[in-house]
Amino acid sequence: MNKHDQGHSLLELMAVALIITITAISTLPLLHEQMAVREIDIIARRFIAHAQFARAQALLLGAPVRITPLKEGLWEEGWVVKSVCEERQPQPTCTERRWIFQGDLVQVYFKGGGKQFIDPHTSKRGILFNAAGAAKTAQGGFVANRLVLGHDRDSRLERHLILGSGGRWRICDPSKDSKACK
Repeated sequence: MNKHDQGHSLLELMAVALIITITAISTLPLLHEQMAVREIDIIARRFIAHAQFARAQALLLGAPVRITPLKEGLWEEGWVVKSVCEERQPQPTCTERRWIFQGDLVQVYFKGGGKQFIDPHTSKRGILFNAAGAAKTAQGGFVANRLVLGHDRDSRLERHLILGSGGRWRICDPSKDSKACK
């Protein structure tokens, strides 16, 4: 048996390690991009799930429920789903409830500062679902709008959260279906 037949030389092991390192480094940007896509998709789905929960609670309670930015700030500070006590309701019969809140978002932000969904009559941010489950303004007008999510890692990466007139939400990726996002 020859001495060279018993194992690999140090040079061969170093060559294999170099090939593995080059492969790992070349796939790292793709991995980061996929992680960013996953993060933005999770936040988009979570927001829509919370908005659908708000609508369902409005229908169940027969009373208005709002999904609104925390502390009436911007959407990227987080949001809360809560019941709404209207001025015409006697205070003892209405207690504000908070069900869900999403805290600060990490690396995902609302483009334009999340200034969408502002009631033109009250200047309050958020989406108010009335007792019939419709997204309405304080004066009864329909609120059809969109929120646009962006990601810190890639400025081209965005998702549009679109609320249609029937109360149905959809997520649109402008890089794949730009016509549907308009």
